[in-house]
Amino acid sequence: MKKILILLLVLPFFAANAQYRTPVVRKDIPLDSIRLSDPFILADKKTATYYMTGTGGMLWKSKDLKKWTGPFHITQPDTTSWMGNNPMIWAAEIHQYKNKYYYFATFTNRKVFIDTVKGTPIERRASHILVSDKPDGPYVPMADPTYLPADKPTLDGTFWVDTNGKPYMVYCYEWLQNWDGTIEKIELKPDLSGSVGDGVLLFKASESPWSKERNAEGKVIPNKVTDGPWLFYTKTGKLGMLWTSWIFDVYTQGVVYSKSGTLNGPWIQEAQPITPPNFGHGMMFRTFEGKLLMSLHSHKDVNGRTIRIPHLFEVDDSGDKLIVGKRYQP
Repeated sequence: MKKILILLLVLPFFAANAQYRTPVVRKDIPLDSIRLSDPFILADKKTATYYMTGTGGMLWKSKDLKKWTGPFHITQPDTTSWMGNNPMIWAAEIHQYKNKYYYFATFTNRKVFIDTVKGTPIERRASHILVSDKPDGPYVPMADPTYLPADKPTLDGTFWVDTNGKPYMVYCYEWLQNWDGTIEKIELKPDLSGSVGDGVLLFKASESPWSKERNAEGKVIPNKVTDGPWLFYTKTGKLGMLWTSWIFDVYTQGVVYSKSGTLNGPWIQEAQPITPPNFGHGMMFRTFEGKLLMSLHSHKDVNGRTIRIPHLFEVDDSGDKLIVGKRYQP
């Protein structure tokens, strides 16, 4: 667990500094040559372009998924807000909704601390939403300065419209404070410019049958990390959610299904991970030709430094449960 904590606290430092340097735009870059955590791909039919973002808050563009151009700087957060003038950006997503594009991302102010738990100082971190008229931005603030409580570290917010027609943010309440990470939902205003009411628990990390870690006594227990929720329907109408945790020191992609078919659950965990080891923070999109793909990243140690590489897998959603197939080569 110590290794995981170091990765979570140290690696984003490099992304935070990189995202505010003027990016050098490169062309015709293969996907596996890009270094990117939490890769999210929007297939925008209006512009016939794939847009990829993720941790670091930058944007890449492609017409065919083979060659990419970027990175581009596309966010303009409010530097007078709680985020501060140099916020880190994690796990960004772009969602099209009612003729606008919304940038869901985790922002961290490294100069503000909200708590200290078991000797670890916890920075001000929260999921937030920016808006733009175009998929490539710029993305700017909306009405509400905060969506989630200031005294809780939250991350990896994603978007879902439930069967009641209401929009929601689904996000993680980070394990660093509660030591049993959760995935929760909060209702959003109709234009996504703020949140309504309080967050509601969907499930806890400890409910997973496959994630594992060792406690201080060496006993194997469920891992405490919840990462990267992403919601979907199968073609049979089954509501599911991708989410990520760890099996000891291996990042691992899991899936959970809602018994009721709504966000209210109950959420039933699958017994086994859905992808091979060392892949996680997955999301799905359909190519312009109609093929369903999962985008996610792997970890690789290079000279003592962990790098993260985006990948694509083919997915079959024709039944009640997803089946992840072979690696996709554009």
